[in-house]
Amino acid sequence: MKCVTAIDQGTQSTRVFIFDQDAQPVASHQEQFKQVYPKAGWCEHDPLLIWGSVQRCITAAVAAAEAAAGCAIEVVAVGITNQRETTVLWSRSTGQPLHNAIVWHDNRTSELCRAWEASLPGGKQAFRAVTGLPVSTYFSAYKFQWMRQHVPAVAAAVENGDAMFGTVDSWLIYCLTGGLDGGVHVTDVTNASRTNLMELASLAWHGPTLELFGAPPAMMPRIASNAEVYGRVAAGPLAGVPIAGCLGDQMAALLGQRAAPGEAKNTYGTGCFMLLNTGPSLTPSSHGLLTTLAHQLGPAAAPCYALEGSVAVAGLGVSWLRDNLRLLDSADDSGPIAASVPDTGGVYFVPAFSGLLAPHWQEDARGALLGMTAFTTRGHVVRAMLEAICFQSRDVLEAMVLDTARHSAASSAHALSAAPAVNQQEQQQQKCASGLSNGSSSSSSRGLAVVTAAAAEVGE
Repeated sequence: MKCVTAIDQGTQSTRVFIFDQDAQPVASHQEQFKQVYPKAGWCEHDPLLIWGSVQRCITAAVAAAEAAAGCAIEVVAVGITNQRETTVLWSRSTGQPLHNAIVWHDNRTSELCRAWEASLPGGKQAFRAVTGLPVSTYFSAYKFQWMRQHVPAVAAAVENGDAMFGTVDSWLIYCLTGGLDGGVHVTDVTNASRTNLMELASLAWHGPTLELFGAPPAMMPRIASNAEVYGRVAAGPLAGVPIAGCLGDQMAALLGQRAAPGEAKNTYGTGCFMLLNTGPSLTPSSHGLLTTLAHQLGPAAAPCYALEGSVAVAGLGVSWLRDNLRLLDSADDSGPIAASVPDTGGVYFVPAFSGLLAPHWQEDARGALLGMTAFTTRGHVVRAMLEAICFQSRDVLEAMVLDTARHSAASSAHALSAAPAVNQQEQQQQKCASGLSNGSSSSSSRGLAVVTAAAAEVGE
């Protein structure tokens, strides 16, 4: 039986899906991995731990697929989707990480970002015309700069040409294709668009911006499209299989939901992310959104762009209620507990654990739980967290409507129909209860998107 495999490497877990020729899931396997919190507001991942989780998930998913099929399977292509912006630096000579990966919602670069804002003409918006992004702790360039300034091994490797830079997709493709023994150093356009180092119009690394950040071009991966063969898996159950599709997780979800130009999606995982497909046009935002890549489905294909509103805390907030406050035994408890009260009793939650992203971009904001009285119960607090996800989505939706209104009324209408409205908060809460903390609802669509791109590229 011919199949395709999708690797979905997320912020809190890794999943591998096996799909058959009819795009139906045959088997999957998921593994959570450790989050490293060295200081308040900081978050790191061990790149070797991520790589190990991918290897184990591949082995388990292939075994489960063969058990389900009752015969050996033939995997014809592999696709990858991944947490974006999370930054990895590793050694060209040893193939080993030079430091833990700095995760996308880590805010240790706040002071660096403030310094950039103060020194650049245009301040926070200085790079928007080239990269589509504001100055923010969110993006990879600032994480790289912090590592170069604070990690001697990184500084030395950059200086002597030994450093290799990448987001999680680059690290995984490097490892899958052999690592030190011939591993390919490549990224795709969607992940590259989140570094603040790629020019959106040309889909190439922007020389002047690389120079500003002290990033040698030789350190950077080759930028490729989302649907082409990057290399072949070197070892394991998928040895010899081409890796032929790669998209950042939210772009994969946009493609997997089949959003046409003028349509938007909002998916919920660790954070929640609303993206509007703007087609071939670069749409600048004046209301706090990001201009970014949607996809480029082949080296010769025209790129498709998007507007994005990124919210850092969605399922992460549910995990925090469970793991830090011990208000939940599991994420599934959040729905029934929230539904045990008719409203929040005047309680509001601002889950700014590492600042606020779109549309506010306030790195120094901190979380707040407001309006508590002696009447407040855990039901009110849990419900306030779930409603905070709704309020944040509404903020992004309103910014998207304002940005698109001047371009076309149709785009605005599609965005409204595709995104949650305030009077749908209860449905959003149930969504949260049924797997928000691990992004289960969007993961299969992301996986299907990358394997469809991969299978199309290899002609299967």
